[in-house]
Amino acid sequence: MKVASILSLSLSLLAASAEVIPKTDYDVIVVGGGPAGLSALSGVSRVRRSALLFDDHRYRNGPTRNMHDVIGNDGTPPDEFRGLAREQISKYPSAHFKNGTVKSITSTGTDDVSAFTVTDATGKNYTARKIVLGTGLRDVLPDTPGLQESFGKGIWWCPWCDGWEHRDQPLGVLGNLSDVFGSVLETNTLFSDITAFVNGTQNPEGEAQATASHDDWKEQLKAWNVKIDNRTITSIERIQDGAVHQNKTLDAQYDKFLVHFTEGEPVERGAFITNFHTAQRTDLAYKMGLNVSDEKIVVDTSGMRASEFGVYAIGDANSDGSTNVPHAMFSGKKAAVYLHVQLSREDSASKISKRGDLSYRELEKEARRAIGDNLEPQWAKATRRN
Repeated sequence: MKVASILSLSLSLLAASAEVIPKTDYDVIVVGGGPAGLSALSGVSRVRRSALLFDDHRYRNGPTRNMHDVIGNDGTPPDEFRGLAREQISKYPSAHFKNGTVKSITSTGTDDVSAFTVTDATGKNYTARKIVLGTGLRDVLPDTPGLQESFGKGIWWCPWCDGWEHRDQPLGVLGNLSDVFGSVLETNTLFSDITAFVNGTQNPEGEAQATASHDDWKEQLKAWNVKIDNRTITSIERIQDGAVHQNKTLDAQYDKFLVHFTEGEPVERGAFITNFHTAQRTDLAYKMGLNVSDEKIVVDTSGMRASEFGVYAIGDANSDGSTNVPHAMFSGKKAAVYLHVQLSREDSASKISKRGDLSYRELEKEARRAIGDNLEPQWAKATRRN
């Protein structure tokens, strides 16, 4: 083999192995304008990463009157929190917002360097090196009249978020029999008058499911004086609005509801904890082919990384096992740190290995330096033998 052939081969290898950083509109595109997405945007913007956040104005806690258990913002309405967050993040020149819906995200990168094209509802394309999905969950509610209208306003799924304001009031548990004991474990320190409305699920199958979860569930519920009402619910009627009937000194909200059934008298409750399924708010994770399990985007919790290189999932949408505002902000910040470091690693590798901007002559010099002079005597001997 001639030296020229080795040089040609070396040039090809150098070009092939080079990590070429793609030119994109942004370093990061964040999808979702809730606490998780806002936290991620803040985190990357503070280290001068260019970022665009898409916000379609659909939020899981949108119906909620106030956020709670959020240190420094306890009692803040969610829309006020988001507005203040946007105002504060907007001071960073590299942070950008777009009100709109993302329809698709397509990978255009390589195994070594990620890149994506994001298409919005109008068909416009945006490109970025990393994607953060803070797309959230939606609660899959039964079509029981009155339930959807009151959800987040006296009817809630998180006792840490909303339980305190209804403490010591008559509580209802909505959902299947098998989920009742779990709700009692979460709420027994706040409520002593608890009735579970299991909507016909106290049957042999329902009891078997409850026993599979907690073999002594009957004795446990009896110990907490929990009543079970197995009648079929026809509607939940609000008869008092806790947004109006409050005691701000005591930090209490006084909602009142009547649960109506196909038979018998209605039952009055002051609040409800629910046990209904959740689903991904958008279908983006499925369209992208990400690993999704039990309606959660599976992530490596060390950095909130999803199954596709360059994609991070945060907040309620991911699989790290927690769904609340502090968790959402934590996961957003954690993703921001990890993706910033990953971007810097790619940038650093590019600086020392990138050859795409060199001329052929400069590439040849690089190849000669890489090969050195050690092979020249060997080629000379081989030539003489031939």
